[in-house]
Amino acid sequence: MTRADIAVSAGTITTVGPELNLTATEEIDATGLHVFPGGIDSHVHFNEPGRTEWETIATGSAALAAGGYTSYIDMPLNNLPVTVDAAAFDLKLDAAKRSSLVDFGFWGGLVPENLDHLDELVERGVIGFKAFMCPSGIDEFPAADERTLRLGMERIAASGSVLLVHAEDPEILDARAREAPGRGAEDFLRSRPPDAELHAIARAIVLARETGCRLHIVHVSTAGGAEMISEAQGRGVDVTGETCPHYLLYVEDDLERLGGIGKCSPPFRTEEDRNHLWGALIDGRLSMVVSDHSPSTLELKQGDDFFRMWGGISGCQSTRQLLLAKNVMGLPGVAAVTSTNVARRFGLADKGDLAPGFDADLWLVDLSHEDVVRNEDLLYRNRYSAHEGQPIRGRTVCTMVRGRRVYPDGEPAGRLIRAGARS
Repeated sequence: MTRADIAVSAGTITTVGPELNLTATEEIDATGLHVFPGGIDSHVHFNEPGRTEWETIATGSAALAAGGYTSYIDMPLNNLPVTVDAAAFDLKLDAAKRSSLVDFGFWGGLVPENLDHLDELVERGVIGFKAFMCPSGIDEFPAADERTLRLGMERIAASGSVLLVHAEDPEILDARAREAPGRGAEDFLRSRPPDAELHAIARAIVLARETGCRLHIVHVSTAGGAEMISEAQGRGVDVTGETCPHYLLYVEDDLERLGGIGKCSPPFRTEEDRNHLWGALIDGRLSMVVSDHSPSTLELKQGDDFFRMWGGISGCQSTRQLLLAKNVMGLPGVAAVTSTNVARRFGLADKGDLAPGFDADLWLVDLSHEDVVRNEDLLYRNRYSAHEGQPIRGRTVCTMVRGRRVYPDGEPAGRLIRAGARS
């Protein structure tokens, strides 16, 4: 951490240093505040176009800005149409241009029927691709079988892009679901065991090694998963992993308490897994924390049948404040796993650092402020979260995207970001 001034011109950081003596048209006094690089949430589901009763780009991006985020990458499956070809990409781009407060990128989908559309999605500007190794819960976005994964990874590797996988083994899930004696929280937990994640990660790593495809494992929930990624890196496989606040905060017993708003896939794990994930973040075996913000209407999270409820956590507004409240990683560590490491892994040029030449994406935050997550403070389309009542640290004073204030009281300013080396 350094005490310094930051000079910005035309949306770009030009100088960082102590007591700069420059002529400026506007000056923001950040005395007593901390300045972080704007957060980059590479795993959100904003559902537009199509399922805007669940979330919209306007509300989702506003929530991100309130939590210190200046960019996001939206997943391809919860919107309608799903983002598996150029036409669907164009619809999503139009929606984001109209209403996103912050900068945005998109993941394309890899599904059995769109192998011939991967190149056109790369040309459109997707950051990379997302595949499910098990059913996604969205009929229009089927799981990628072994053939689709291999052929898709070969083509993605040839394009220089990256593949994200939801890693759960479908055969293990099917067998456990058939064995479930009931439909409650405990039955759901047992139906998605750690072995399903471990088997799928192992298979994805083998395919990445054989095809030369860059691989990223989303929402790692187990100690074993984090270790498999680290061991593969040691063997020269180009693979990384992420985890989410809900795997760092909750354990299996919390699902009964939270009910449907705590249902997600993979589900919460053990205390040992939770502690191991914190350690993996601290020492770099896992490189990022993302929200996996996957909201729905509250009605879809209610009832007695955990297998029928929508599975997803609403949480993108609170990620950084939750991490800061835990006070485990230190401020540079929080900045790294929520911004810098994301930008570096996915090639987001000019994002993720407070240095000359980078975009002036800034989070000005008062770290003396401590509170809890409250539903009345949330800006989501549906104002509820599993994190309600969790301690948070940090009050957002100002969030800026390329030097433009977007929180508080910002106007849509987002633009498409693409993967590419820094100029």
